Amino acid sequence: MEKIYEIQRIKQIIQEVEGGEQYIIRSPQDGAQIATSFIGEDDREVFFVMCLNTKNRVVAVHRCHIGGLNASIVVPREVFKSAILNNASSIIISHQHPSQDCKPSKEDIDVTIRLVDCGRILGIEVLDHLIVNACGDFFSLKEKGYL
Repeated sequence: MEKIYEIQRIKQIIQEVEGGEQYIIRSPQDGAQIATSFIGEDDREVFFVMCLNTKNRVVAVHRCHIGGLNASIVVPREVFKSAILNNASSIIISHQHPSQDCKPSKEDIDVTIRLVDCGRILGIEVLDHLIVNACGDFFSLKEKGYL
């Protein structure tokens, strides 16, 4: 029953993002804007996945992990589940820091490297990992050379 609920929830969120042009990713700023609108003001860390097609249009979004005040456990199979179910060619991962400090921790960098490796195996490219906050500030691990 839980799996059916999860698939229904993913389908519901997909419908929310069928908005067209505003959900095409052309830059890290575009991805950060989308992530901020969905998770920027949450009071706990939320690990968020944007699933993209070959034209970089967001075809689904998924809140795959909700953590505590300063941590979220990230399991690769949960991160890539929505991408596989939606035939995504790539993903952008994101999470927010309730502290409002967008600087990545060592754990943020380590999990990014692990997810990039998993994506290579699955054939789903991880385009970026964005850390966002409620103010609209963000940190792109790709822009800073961590990817």
